[in-house]
Amino acid sequence: MGLDRQDINLLATVVFVVAAVTDWLDGWLARMWNQTSAFGAFLDPVADKLMVCAALVALIDHDRVGPLVGFIIIGREITISALREWMAEIGKRTKVAVSPLGKIKTIVQMVGLSMMLIRWDVWFLPTYQVGVILTAIAAVLTLVSAIDYLRAAWPDLRGHA
Repeated sequence: MGLDRQDINLLATVVFVVAAVTDWLDGWLARMWNQTSAFGAFLDPVADKLMVCAALVALIDHDRVGPLVGFIIIGREITISALREWMAEIGKRTKVAVSPLGKIKTIVQMVGLSMMLIRWDVWFLPTYQVGVILTAIAAVLTLVSAIDYLRAAWPDLRGHA
């Protein structure tokens, strides 16, 4: 007995939402209890990026999101991860620490991707269409936050060129 498209969409959405919520909860508890580790600081952003990239690739594959949006979001994630790693190497990681705009971008992105994954309306809400709009907003926020991080790092980038 196979799963139909609606079941697959629901399963993908549930997995994505559970991963996003547990990621948020893990970070919140770690900060609340002051229980952070170097391994957790490494693994958390990697897991976030893998989760978002996997959802975007699946959505692109099913023609639910345009490749340009996927490229903007995935490209920014790779670029800012590399920037943060380099800034950490020169002892200036705090200059590119997660900003409030970055957190807002992540929330909008996670909600938008979740709504696009489910693909069917929930109650009266056209979830897919709202998800498309939120993901487009997330792409814009992605560019703006990338510019902010690059602007913060620019003096160090120029000084080490």
